[in-house]
Amino acid sequence: MIKSFKIGSRLVGQGEPCFIVAEISANHRQQYEEAVALVEAAREAGADAVKFQTYTPDTLTIDSDKKWFFLGGEDTPSDWKRSNLYELYKSAYTPWEWHKPLKELAEKLGLIFFSTPFDETAVDFLEKMEVPCYKVASYEATHLPLLKKIAETGKPVIMSVGFASLEEIEEAVKTLRENGAKEIAVLHCVTAYSDNPRPEDMHLANIEDLARRFGVVSGFSDNNAGIEAPVAAVIAGASIIEKHFILSREKGGPDARFSIEPEEFKKMAGLIRRGENIYSKEEFEAAKGKVFYGPVSPAEENFRNLRRSIFAVKDIKKGEEFSKENIRVIRPAFGLEPKFYEEVLGKRAVSDIERGTPFSRDMAAL
Repeated sequence: MIKSFKIGSRLVGQGEPCFIVAEISANHRQQYEEAVALVEAAREAGADAVKFQTYTPDTLTIDSDKKWFFLGGEDTPSDWKRSNLYELYKSAYTPWEWHKPLKELAEKLGLIFFSTPFDETAVDFLEKMEVPCYKVASYEATHLPLLKKIAETGKPVIMSVGFASLEEIEEAVKTLRENGAKEIAVLHCVTAYSDNPRPEDMHLANIEDLARRFGVVSGFSDNNAGIEAPVAAVIAGASIIEKHFILSREKGGPDARFSIEPEEFKKMAGLIRRGENIYSKEEFEAAKGKVFYGPVSPAEENFRNLRRSIFAVKDIKKGEEFSKENIRVIRPAFGLEPKFYEEVLGKRAVSDIERGTPFSRDMAAL
């Protein structure tokens, strides 16, 4: 069982001070000066680390107007529905040339800088930057080819498992371990993007269960508004807290409504350091709930479609061989699961397939 491990010079895990991560995500609004201000503000607000996301729209998905590439659901933020996934990610990604100067700034301020890679090229890029660890997003926990690539670096891995089933978590942890990852943290994550989260949807009992069941450091990644749940999560056993961080919600941005501002983050960090709770006794008991894996609400069920699957990324003729050029593991999750990708490569199409079509077993002789 892993009780603690080092990220840079910082010990993280059981018996250590909570490792508090400011998730910058798209909250820089693609303005470099704002990204710099976020790093500086995170330090002042009490964060131990800043985390970015490393992708481009082309590494996440393809530019397609087929129905699968548009978000639906009443819980989906309206600005996420206005365009296809490609355009959404185009408006949100962090330019790769920013990473190095932002890492240098963070380290100068005494913060740990790391990132979430969303494909193999992002891992190669971050390896050249000598990041101290890797984050796996909830949406990528089933992307086993990516997990293999990350694990092969031998660096610590922090993986969120929002809306993943117990079987999927077992497969992800096994994949990481079998491919070289020895130091693993698994974060319970409620991915509803709610601006009014309910305590009973938190299932914070998962935090201790993850540590015990998988022999890992465990924590909590919160994709909802407010600071109550992450503060309670530490009392429930979380060694790591990850929270979306923004300078001002009023300025907007893709993640604005469920991010917290510097003063809120500072209050959250202070409560965590002092071991205090905001929830009443009844609310805490409701938030702790019982161990439960999988989507906890219709919103999470909807957002689970943003995971990866195999898609045709070029028009494919009947009899043509499947290759890395004509099929890829991309968002969304309407096709065959990523774990079958290597099995599909080299097989031949049994009929013509249009670009942007989710892959299914009946498209090839498997």
